[in-house]
Amino acid sequence: MSAELLVNVTPSETRVALIENGVLQEVHVEREARRGLVGNIYLGKVIRVLPGMQAAFIDINLDKAAFLHASDINSKLITAKNGNENDQVPDIRTLVHEGQYLMVQVVKDPLGTKGARLTTDLTIASRYLVLMPGAHHAGISQRIEDVNERNRLKGIVSDYCDDQHGFIVRTAAEGADEPDLKHDAEFLRRVWEKIQERKQRKVVKTALYQDLSLAFRVIRDVVGISLERIRIDSKLSFDQLADFTREFVPELTSVLEYYPGERPIFDLFDAEREIQRALHRKIELKSGGSLIIDQTEAMTTIDINTGAYVGHRNLEETIFSTNIEATQAIARQLRLRNLGGIIIIDFIDMNSEEHKHRVLHSLEQAMSKDKVKFSVHGFSSLGLVEMTRKRTRESLEHVLCSECSVCSGRGNLKTVETVCFEILREIVRVNRAYDADKFIVYASSQVSEFLVNDEYHNLAELEVFIGKLIKVQTEPMYNQEQFDVIMM
Repeated sequence: MSAELLVNVTPSETRVALIENGVLQEVHVEREARRGLVGNIYLGKVIRVLPGMQAAFIDINLDKAAFLHASDINSKLITAKNGNENDQVPDIRTLVHEGQYLMVQVVKDPLGTKGARLTTDLTIASRYLVLMPGAHHAGISQRIEDVNERNRLKGIVSDYCDDQHGFIVRTAAEGADEPDLKHDAEFLRRVWEKIQERKQRKVVKTALYQDLSLAFRVIRDVVGISLERIRIDSKLSFDQLADFTREFVPELTSVLEYYPGERPIFDLFDAEREIQRALHRKIELKSGGSLIIDQTEAMTTIDINTGAYVGHRNLEETIFSTNIEATQAIARQLRLRNLGGIIIIDFIDMNSEEHKHRVLHSLEQAMSKDKVKFSVHGFSSLGLVEMTRKRTRESLEHVLCSECSVCSGRGNLKTVETVCFEILREIVRVNRAYDADKFIVYASSQVSEFLVNDEYHNLAELEVFIGKLIKVQTEPMYNQEQFDVIMM
């Protein structure tokens, strides 16, 4: 499978696109004013302890207080309180108290109305290793399956561990030489020493440690994909990434390429247009069917429709073929939109159990290319497929869009007719409550025209009913749902 990265850099924003076989599969966006927080380490202050939720709110100098659950508090501390790691997590009040300072790390960015999620089990990642301060053992990524390689790596990395420094061997370390692993371990130890120094100075207004910026992070973490090229449209960023790869990811230095072309880099492979399509609710399938994707705070729902596709033999074949095609599209859209949490898929109803099994298998196969952890739970009693996908950062929609100021996120508007009837009822209500000589209605052009033309008789009857003049005026700045009833 051919793959390449496109890196688009401007002073205010960096975007990275992963292209596989000529098709956009993932897009990452980071804005300088709103850099992601996952991986950042802070010296936070406990501002509130909530025993009923087994949690505490921590001030790390963000707009919203961050959230720390008892189960995310350092396992050593819990063990010390309990004497047994397998015991139930103790009362949050025995672990932290208000006013206490804690070194914490962000594991989930703020999402919607929720603050960042924290842990006190700190980790610092490099290319091949993850440092676990306070631990003393070596762990190996589950994705490294070869037993001999696992034993080789554990033997090497165990020598770097002591009472205060443990390491996890990342998937990218498979086949890595001992000098490279040692270099990573020494680098991580130096980073941890710097963090400790900043902690002693009680640096509380800024992060004690901040993870790499987007382009560097993506290149550091890319694994399992053979990249043919990494194209960067900024000469400064290209030079910085070249230095970074030479030190940390030397096998990628040769594929780095500065892109000076006049054509915008995200116009290559139609990436810009694909990003715009990923913001649409409806996704067309090649067969004529479609996906309808609705993202809410609680979950994401995906509905599959056959559309104009009628198949060549019978209805069951049509349904099965559409559902199989949909599995590929769903897997791609989940990666492209970075949708996480609970996902409910409403495939078109199938009578055949074999067809259901094959659709599930196709979905799992398509999702296997996704490096984000997921779980498919099969068909429910209602015929819905339930699945989860780990969510650590905001979706593409939340990064690029904001709530509609007109519909307040509902996704629909009251009809002109509905607004007109609301206006007529409001006039009656105000007339009963206050003494006025006449009324002036300010409304959008669509509503005012409908009132004066289509609802003329109702307006005239209301004037007779209340015995007062009603004047309608257009307010060009009003949206369809806005209106004012003014007493004169």
